[in-house]
Amino acid sequence: MADCSKLTLSSSAKNSDQCPDCQRINEVLTRVGDRWSVLVIISLAQYGTLRFNELKRNLGISQRMLSLTLRELVRDGLVHRNQYPTIPPKVEYSLTKMGESFREPVNALGIWALDNLSKIDAARASYDVDKAE
Repeated sequence: MADCSKLTLSSSAKNSDQCPDCQRINEVLTRVGDRWSVLVIISLAQYGTLRFNELKRNLGISQRMLSLTLRELVRDGLVHRNQYPTIPPKVEYSLTKMGESFREPVNALGIWALDNLSKIDAARASYDVDKAE
């Protein structure tokens, strides 16, 4: 596990004083923590193997954004892309073993979001009222 006890260093700290693994952790979290990646993983975890248009329909995502998201998830080894030599081409997506291992933390994040929606809505409303005054 990375020793990130130095995460709170000021921005003037030298790079050698910073957590050596934090940049790599940031790279991974940027990819797997973005909104669409999380939703794709949740969808594949819940429904299993899905075709592109099924994912698009389930998530309400644009074709371009889904293509980009899937490409990166495949590149990172979280999603498997299986293309069949048919006309028209049939492509299916499923979670890899590593993607399956990410299922539990993503599921926990989704449950947390659902459990706290009303609190978040209340906090936002309160903030907006305070800012309006």
